[in-house]
Amino acid sequence: MTEIGDIVANASFWVAVLRIATPLLLGTLGVLLCERAGVLNLGIEGIMVAGAFAGWLGVYSGLPLWGGVAVAALTGALFGLLHALLTVTLALSQHVAGLGITLLATALSYYGYRVGFPKVNTPPTITPFSEMTGLGIPILEQQTPMTLLALALVPLLGYFLYRTPAGLALRMVGENPHAAEGQGVSVAAVRTWSVVAGSALMGVAGSFLTLAAFNAFFFNMVNGRGWVCVALVVFASWQPGKALLGALLFALFDALQLRLQQSGAATLPYQVYLMLPYALSILALVLVARKAAYPGALMKPYRKGER
Repeated sequence: MTEIGDIVANASFWVAVLRIATPLLLGTLGVLLCERAGVLNLGIEGIMVAGAFAGWLGVYSGLPLWGGVAVAALTGALFGLLHALLTVTLALSQHVAGLGITLLATALSYYGYRVGFPKVNTPPTITPFSEMTGLGIPILEQQTPMTLLALALVPLLGYFLYRTPAGLALRMVGENPHAAEGQGVSVAAVRTWSVVAGSALMGVAGSFLTLAAFNAFFFNMVNGRGWVCVALVVFASWQPGKALLGALLFALFDALQLRLQQSGAATLPYQVYLMLPYALSILALVLVARKAAYPGALMKPYRKGER
């Protein structure tokens, strides 16, 4: 316990927590936006991989770093549009379509890397985002601008959902699409644009890994973060503020297990420490999910005029 206390009391630990939480927060906000409109997007894992690759490739090809972020967002939006076509327009299974998007996006990214760099043993590198200075907040000064972007999106998305007519329409579509249709809201349009925007955020989440956390693209770098984001949305009860809390909680567990291994205080096999953040997150999810208020029309296909 003393060892854990020393780790938690160190400022560098909280710097690591915020850094680990950034892609989780971006991805969770993307999933939240989709699910608030009634669409489950299990394509997030593959979209994050595609965003990571597209953003890195854009910068490697000569674009500025924010240009790479924009390319990643556009890539995510395109896969989101495909997902919306399958699930909203054609009303196909959201589970099957999402898993198909994940497989497609991941395979295309890996194929593109193999074709583009066939004889490379070490992944080519770029110059990533640098840490910010002059903010006056030590923990934030050791972060990149993408972390500030993720933090800023929390109140912005909350304001959009709860303080704007468009946000009200989106929530209505996710709760009762028939009532929304009765008010003149195009359910198909709202769901399509929500999935596209949410998928763009997922692409940006992936780009954080190659443009800020690391400086190269390599296989399996997303490493299940997309699935964690899907769980965190339930933990957050589909609220942006709680999504931040959930991302920080998982990141805290992850940073803690890394520090325990590095400190030499680990007395258990390292696999136990790797499992720790996922096990604790599942426990937290089970405790919260029982009382979670799911969007009423989540995963329910909608056809105009049908009852």
